[in-house]
Amino acid sequence: MKCPVCNYKETKVIDSRVALDGITVRRRRECLKCGFRFSTYEEVELLDLTVLKRDSQKQAYSREKLEQGLHKALERRPISEEQFRMLVNKIERDIQALRKNEISSQEIGEIVMKELKKKDPVAYIRFASVYRSFQDLESFQKEINVVFKSKKKSK
Repeated sequence: MKCPVCNYKETKVIDSRVALDGITVRRRRECLKCGFRFSTYEEVELLDLTVLKRDSQKQAYSREKLEQGLHKALERRPISEEQFRMLVNKIERDIQALRKNEISSQEIGEIVMKELKKKDPVAYIRFASVYRSFQDLESFQKEINVVFKSKKKSK
C-alpha cells in the first residue's frame, strides 16, 4: 500500500477492526518513511460472476454499475456514505447467498428493489420505475399503493 503523501511503497498496519457494517475491515496504516497515518478499507469482491442481460448477452458482474444505479435512485435522499456502502454490501451478500456463477440482471434488480424498499421508499419507486419500465400511470400508481400499504402494516 503506497503512502498517499510521499508515495513510499511500504506501510505497516497499526490497527485492524471490523467496520460497522460487519463485512468491511478498516485498517490504520503508517508510512515507514514519513510516518503519515491513514485508513484503508478492505471488502469482499464478487469474482467470477456472470450477469445474463435481458437481450441474452453475458457480462462480468460490475460493482460500479450497481453503485451507479443506486446513486441515481438515491439522488438527493438522506443517506450517508456509510449507509450507502452498507446497502451495496447487503445487496452483494444477497447475490452471493444464491451461490450461482451466473445470475440474470432481473434477479439482481429484484434483490436491489427488495433492499431499497426497506431502506428508502422514494428511492425504491425511482428504481422500480426504470427497472420495471412502467408503461402507464396506472401501473406506476399500483406500485406506489403497494409501498404505502406495506409502510402502514410495518407501523
